[in-house]
Order: sequence, then structure tokens, then C-alpha cells
Amino acid sequence: MTFELLDSIHRIDRQQWNQLWQQAGGEGGLSPFLRHEFLAALEDSGCTNEKSGWVPRHLIVKSATGELRGAMPLYEKHHSYGEYVFDWGWAEAYQRNGLNYYPKLLAAIPFTPATGPRLALADESDRAVTVAALHRFLNDYCRSEGLSSWHCLFLPANEVELWQQAGSQSRIGCQFHWVNRGYDTFDQFLESFNSRKRKAVRKERSQVTAQGVTLQRLTGSDISANHWDRFYRFYHTTYLKRSGSGGYLNRDFFAAIGESLADQLLMVNGQRDGNTIASALCFFDQQRLYGRYWGCREEVSGLHFEACYYQGIEFAIERGLQVFDPGAQGEHKIQRGFEPTITWSQHWLADPRFMEAVEDFLRRETPAVEAYRDDCASYLPFKQ
Repeated sequence: MTFELLDSIHRIDRQQWNQLWQQAGGEGGLSPFLRHEFLAALEDSGCTNEKSGWVPRHLIVKSATGELRGAMPLYEKHHSYGEYVFDWGWAEAYQRNGLNYYPKLLAAIPFTPATGPRLALADESDRAVTVAALHRFLNDYCRSEGLSSWHCLFLPANEVELWQQAGSQSRIGCQFHWVNRGYDTFDQFLESFNSRKRKAVRKERSQVTAQGVTLQRLTGSDISANHWDRFYRFYHTTYLKRSGSGGYLNRDFFAAIGESLADQLLMVNGQRDGNTIASALCFFDQQRLYGRYWGCREEVSGLHFEACYYQGIEFAIERGLQVFDPGAQGEHKIQRGFEPTITWSQHWLADPRFMEAVEDFLRRETPAVEAYRDDCASYLPFKQ
């Protein structure tokens, strides 16, 4: 097999790329974030380019006869923003020693801390051999191009062992996911709560209605250009309030996915007095719902939880989706039935001294994350 790096997603046929990832998704089907259309929207809107510090280096695997056999979303990074697996401390250690941590190589979906396959293969029986060969290729490429390291973020647990065997280091994190245990209705889901927590959720939902707010769920072609305009204003304003920046994504990106990914989008709008005052945007495939962006123009008690969590749970139950991944961080999700869930990433550093230091750091960090996961689980609202 041979490996090639592409400086644009448009260097590979859309249908071929999507077919590989459709197969990689298994029962979940084609992940919205791994679709050619999603990566193209990021690139064409200028969200991933030299200026943004996310330079496309998408990897493809070919057979000896030139047939496409695999693919990986890959970027050359010149900072660590938008990744959600924080390696700022590693970068600072390089700087203190007079070395450059950037650029580095990153196998991930930009600005998207959602677990999903990271290496799609036409033939799964080739995975062990391919991972070992790809590991060597990435190592050699980093050394030859002067890159400090490569990292693979938010890969599924069942992909981890082969990367470990090839020589990279595993790092775990913790997110909070809702799991569908065969619920037919939201009320049935709430029946799994203890009485006090169940009452708290019902009170939280009722206060949104009491403040005159109604919720609307839109999918596909029902999401109009006007909806997108309002949503983007909310998104942009939220980032300005939070960080002083306008957010990683621009209006052109949302326009593009509104056209090309409509069948995998859910928009939740909060309305009062005939006006939309808040919006949340989710993506979904055949098994999972992914909460991604939120914004509002009026502060309404409980509305964030209603639009971003409860409406998503109802949608997941109606569609028979198995998991709702609402994004990174957020211990407030625990009391609403989102369970602490381990996430995985893989890391390799070219400098053996720093590789050894990172390995030691991870040996100490891992039990701390596992203990945090266990502690969070003790606060779940479910009946004992």
C-alpha cells in the first residue's frame, strides 16, 4: 500500500470518500462530520486554510494498483485551538526548552469534539497491517517535515488497541452522553430518575413555557435561509460574549451545510411573541445525535437546557437514536441524565525525550480521569 497527503478535500472524489466513511460508520451510517460535504464546507468558507491554522493534509491509502483503499481526515496545525484535547502544557514545555511544538499533524474533525471513526478502510481485514504501516508513515513524515508530533483525536475505543500496539500513547478524557435504553417517550425516560430529580427536570421545563416560550424543531428543507440568518447572529453573538471572538465558523459555512447536509441537521428554535429568541443546532446520523452550537438574544431561565438537551432527547427518542452526544464539558448535564463517558485520543512525539515525558504524564493523568468519571457517575439522577 501507499499513502498520499492531499492539500484539499476536493482532490478526492466526493462519492468515493463518502462511500468509504459510510462503510466505516457501520450501523450508524455516514457521520455528518466525515462527509466530504462537511469538510468541503469548512475549506471553501475559509474556516480551514493557512490563515486559520488548519491546513488540509487529508490522507488516502492506495493499493499497489492505485485503487483507493482508505482515508483519514488530516490537518497540519499551527496552534491548538478548536481541538478540545488540550495539549497547551506540552507546547509550553517545548517552548521552555527552546523548541517548536508547532506545526504538528492532527487527525481530527475541526472544531468538533465528537467521537467517530478516524481511519476508513475498504477492507477491515487490512486494519492491523494498515495501522502499523500508517503509524510508520506518520512518524517518518513528521521527522522529514520538521513537525513535532501527530495526534488522533476522539477515535472510537475499538480503534485504540492497534494504535497502541504500533507505538503511540493513549490519552483519555471524559464527556457526558445520554444513552437511549429503549425509551418510548420522554416521560418514560424521566421515570428512570429518582423522585426529586424527576421533579426538578419537570419544573425546569415548565418554567420555560410559563415565560411564554415555545420550542420548534426543524430538519431538512424546513430550515430556511431566514432561519440560518437568525441562527448565525445568535452563534456569533454568543462567541463575542464568551471570548470576544466571532467564533470559528462563518455564515458561508452554515450556508453550505444548510444546502449539502440538510438531511442530517436539526435546528431547535425558541420563540416568544412571534419572534425567534434562541437557536440550537444539532447533527445526526442513524444512531447518534450531536449537539453542537447554541445562541440566544434574550436570557430566559431554563431555555438553554430545554433547547440544547431536552428537545434533543425527545428527538433522539422519536428517531430511535441510541446516543446523544451534546459536546464537550458540562457537569450540569449529569443531573439531566447524561452519563460520564470516556473519550480516547492517540499521540506520538518525534523527540524521544518529550515522548517519554508525555508517557509519564499520561500514566498519572489516566487514573485521575477515571476517578473523575466514577465520581461523576455517583451523582447521576437514576433510581438505585
